[in-house]
Amino acid sequence: MRRLNWMERLFIVIVGFAVFGLTTTRAASKTQSAEKSYVQQTDTNSSNMVGSNACLGCHAQVSITHTPHSLPTQDSHHSSIACETCHGSGRNHVRSGGDRAQILSFAGQGSEKEDSVCLGCHAASLPSVKHAVHREASIGCVGCHGIHSYKNTKYMLKQPETTLCETCHTDVKIAFKLPSHHKVSEGVVGCSDCHDPHSGEPMQSPMSIAKQNQTCILCHIDTAGPYTNEHPPVRTEGCVSCHAPHGSPNAQLLTKANPNDLCTQCHTPTPNYTEPGTKPFHNQKTESLACTSCHSHIHGSDTSPFFFK
Repeated sequence: MRRLNWMERLFIVIVGFAVFGLTTTRAASKTQSAEKSYVQQTDTNSSNMVGSNACLGCHAQVSITHTPHSLPTQDSHHSSIACETCHGSGRNHVRSGGDRAQILSFAGQGSEKEDSVCLGCHAASLPSVKHAVHREASIGCVGCHGIHSYKNTKYMLKQPETTLCETCHTDVKIAFKLPSHHKVSEGVVGCSDCHDPHSGEPMQSPMSIAKQNQTCILCHIDTAGPYTNEHPPVRTEGCVSCHAPHGSPNAQLLTKANPNDLCTQCHTPTPNYTEPGTKPFHNQKTESLACTSCHSHIHGSDTSPFFFK
């Protein structure tokens, strides 16, 4: 078999790289494609800019003058988030008499395209948002945030925070009506005090459980550790292993009406509970006394491995 000369080998290498590059390009994610498309459409060449005043000549109803986007930024090229920062240069749009094809219009673009515009500025402060549950459910930034008008000034939400969240989370809305509940409907706490809507962590990951516990401890400081003797479920399953976080028909947000039922989910009765001579209060079948009557430091203890007083 004839050996290839150096030019033939070089040609094969070049073709190989070309094929590899083509394959990589086609494998790019939809999000990357949307962001690339945004970059192409948002021409920020100053010579093609017309300024926000020209935009407001026709679009006075969508002014951002009184929004956080009108405030000065650290970007030396823009003293504020002007219309063309998000919609692209408007010269061709104006010259064409308002042709929507000559400007980046969000209508009908889909959440990925819309989000790519927002993340052009906010990606650094929201590193997990691309993998957030809301985004995976095709709920983009403008699904919750009103860019030109809003009801919540802090986060530019389309509606007051609780009302907005309950629009989709109807089961949670019902839970807040139960006898024992976190006082969200009363305005004492808000959804975002406990939840990060931009987080992309799995609900039951060790990191997520640790964060959940830290969130609870912010208010329930009496349960804070670390303890010499930890109650294992607190670390492995989190506070929600015993407590319903939104609301419950049971006292202290417990998931069971009888506290003993919670304990025996893990501490299954053994023969020791029913042996002759066993004290009645150790026989959990009689349920004559709550486990926490003795094991009172149930979240953890520095003095007793059995969480006694």
